[in-house]
Amino acid sequence: MNTIPPIIPISDLRQDAAAVLKSIKNSDQPVVITQRGRAAAIMLSVESYEQSLHEKELLMLLAKGEKEIEVGEGYDLETILADADSILSAK
Repeated sequence: MNTIPPIIPISDLRQDAAAVLKSIKNSDQPVVITQRGRAAAIMLSVESYEQSLHEKELLMLLAKGEKEIEVGEGYDLETILADADSILSAK
């Protein structure tokens, strides 16, 4: 279940950016930055960002594989698992 991320006004970020960055790094949870009461940006740790990029890449490979299967193309299971292991080990 997803939890609601912390929400921080941009004025709080301006006043104590170091504390906000420390909180983001320690919690590994994104923070919503608001401006004039509306969500303006999401801040997250570098580790979380890199993990989401790896997950996106894996999902794109899976979607590509599904399309190849539909048209009768593709790779054998061992090749796919090796590619997935390569992506996951790059974390």
